[in-house]
Amino acid sequence: MYTHAIKYRVCYADTDKMGYVYYGNYARLYEIARVETLRSLGVSYKVLEDNGIGLPVFEHYSKFHASGLYDDVLTVICHVNRLPSAKIEFSYEIKNEDLLLINEGKTTLVFMDMAKKKVIKSPEWIINALKPYFN
Repeated sequence: MYTHAIKYRVCYADTDKMGYVYYGNYARLYEIARVETLRSLGVSYKVLEDNGIGLPVFEHYSKFHASGLYDDVLTVICHVNRLPSAKIEFSYEIKNEDLLLINEGKTTLVFMDMAKKKVIKSPEWIINALKPYFN
């Protein structure tokens, strides 16, 4: 398993009228953590896109345990649980400053040849970047 964490301070625009993090923004936090997790491995979305490869979301799951609030500093922990094939799966834990789990989720993305609009295998260089973390 490969794990990477980011910190994120909840801004006013992230919240609803009640001051809670709006539920749709958790998907955005997943994306931020996912992009930074791949970047920490030397994998860039921009390089993928420049090579005609997209990573559209195929599945998304989110479970809420408590509320994120305005000005909270959240820790978003992102896990890659297995080596990618034609898809790559991420799981997430979002904790507040008291380390209380407020949200958990999963996303599955597929590697896509953008010109042909067809699912393809993960590029070998991404698999090689992750291999040291899986035995």
